[in-house]
Formats: sequence, C-alpha cells, structure tokens
Amino acid sequence: MNRTIPVGLTPRITIDGVGGDLSIVGWDGQDVLIKGDEDELRVHQDGEAVTVSSDDDLSLRVPQGASVAIGTVNGDTALRGITGVVEMLTINGDLSMRDVNAVTIETVNGDFSLRGAKGSLRVQSLTSDASIRDVEGDVNLASVADDLALRDVRGNLQANVGADVVLYLNPKSGQSYNVTAGDDILLVLPPQADATLTLSGDEIELDWPGLEKDEDATTRVITLGNGAAHITLKAGGDMRVSSESGAGEHAEEFGNFAGMMFDWDLSDFGKELSERISRRVADATRRAEQKAARAGRKANQAARHAQSWSVNWPSSVVPPAPPSEPVSEEERMAILKMLAEKKITSEQADQLLAALEGGE
Repeated sequence: MNRTIPVGLTPRITIDGVGGDLSIVGWDGQDVLIKGDEDELRVHQDGEAVTVSSDDDLSLRVPQGASVAIGTVNGDTALRGITGVVEMLTINGDLSMRDVNAVTIETVNGDFSLRGAKGSLRVQSLTSDASIRDVEGDVNLASVADDLALRDVRGNLQANVGADVVLYLNPKSGQSYNVTAGDDILLVLPPQADATLTLSGDEIELDWPGLEKDEDATTRVITLGNGAAHITLKAGGDMRVSSESGAGEHAEEFGNFAGMMFDWDLSDFGKELSERISRRVADATRRAEQKAARAGRKANQAARHAQSWSVNWPSSVVPPAPPSEPVSEEERMAILKMLAEKKITSEQADQLLAALEGGE
C-alpha cells in the first residue's frame, strides 16, 4: 500500500513498532509517504502528529524537518536526511544512519553505523560493532559490546567499549575525550595536535616524532603542543598513538583490528552493511581454507607416522580422521543471516558450513 499524508514542514512522526525492516528518508516535501502491507499497517494522524506501526516491513519518506520517535523494530533500520530530533528505543537488527541531527538511542542489538550528525549522539547499549564519523556535537556511548571505529567528533567523547577501538581525533581546546576498551586502542592524531594524553595499557607504543619511547611503561602522561584538550584512554590490551594519517588502514598489523569497517569514505548510504557481509564471506572462506590446510597437514603427518611404523590396516578398517574444529556460533549465525537475506544460496551455505567444519 502507498499512502500520502499532508503534514507540513516539521511534523512529529511516531513509529510505535515494526515487525520487519524500517526505512526512513527525509525529503524537501511537506507530505509523509508511507509504503507497507495494507493488512499489516496502522496509521493515525492528528494535525502534524502522525503515528504509524506495521507488523511487517515499513518504508517512509518524511519532511526533512520532522522529529522522529521509534519504539521497537525487529529487523534492520536505515534512516537518513532528518534534521529534527531522532529518538529510538530498541532496534533488534542493524542500524544505519546518515545526515541527521541530534540522536538518542536506548538499544541496538546489531551493528551500528552513523555518518554525519549535526547534533549530539547518545547511545545506552550497542551489542555489536559501531562505526561513527562526522559528529558535530558530543558523543556518549555507555556500552559498546564489540569494536568501535570512530572518526571526527567535534564535541566531547565518552565511550565504554568491550573490544578494540580505533580513534581518529582532531582535539579541540578545552574538550575531553575519555575511552575505556576491553582490548586494544589505536589513536591517530594530526601532527600539530594540542592535547594532554593520559594513557594506560599492557603495552604503550608511540609512533610519534620526538616522543621518547618506554617499552616497559604501562601508563604514560604526554603533552602535545599546549596540551589544551584532554584525552584519557584505558586499554585492556595494547595502546598505540600515531601521527600517521594512514595508520588505520593498516590497523590489522597492530592488535586485533581486522574487519572494523575502516572505509569511511563510502558515498552510498547503507553500503557499509553489504561490504561488511562480503568481508564475513571472505573471512569464512579464509578460515575454511586454513582449516582445510591444517587437516591436510594432519593427514600427511598421520600417513608418514603410519608408514614409519609399517602399519598395515585391514581392508575393512579405516583409520580415524583428525577431529575438526567446531563452527563457532558467530560463524553459523553470519552464514544463516546471509542465507536469509538471499546473499548466498542454500547450497553455498551448506558448502561454507561444511568447509568450516573440515568437510569436503
């Protein structure tokens, strides 16, 4: 069903709940365009206030100046081009945002990607990876369960991250940046940065001209320029500080940063997700090849061992194959998700699972 509702330039849009995926795009019109299954869709209007819910997928085109409040979405969510305030309660899939203003989010139970926010960003809980770029206001991430890649925050920063962190910062005088990570942190600053760095980690590596290195130090306080900004980083693993702008492109050489969505220059909205899925396929294929190679080496070793002992197996007895490594739940869920989204066929899914389990 396609439905058009006149609302003016600054309507209040409330999405009570969506059973599938949600897409919201801002445009320069004064109408709300709604697309969804007529049998699953409910719409109510009271002047400039519009309330919508759907038991299936929902697509909206709304005036750019709209404010948007979203309840629960059980699938993926994509939102772009909204200059009003955006508030979200629970997103149970991936969330991708671009060209927004101020954003407040309670929970995202998938990957989170944001590029371009004129206001502040506040998120209570992210249960997977996060990629954030170009935020004019403050960023407060109370909990990121996995990896964080962040670039160009022009307000204050507060983040608690469960795994690895990559930060590209251009610190401003008087502002503070505080990040705690469960694993490694890579910080990249411009050579002319003015900041006081308070660092702690298992090992601190300084890739910075003129800074004295201390390989045994687990804490460092460093003043760059006039030290006007304050950066406090605590890593559960290793710490690296670099003035090289390309450091993030080779981050896999330090720590465990492989696959953290470093391609921040993507121009197509939502392309981050498809490229991340492609990386997962490539990673799964690489792991399958590595396991197959290990299985081959074990088989060759077993054959040489058998020959050295002159073992003659009876024709009815087959020597046991070396045990295969189990497929992790993360690998299995990634493959099943790609199958559900029709990124791969059922035959390809079976082949990936078989390869990861050490099968033919």
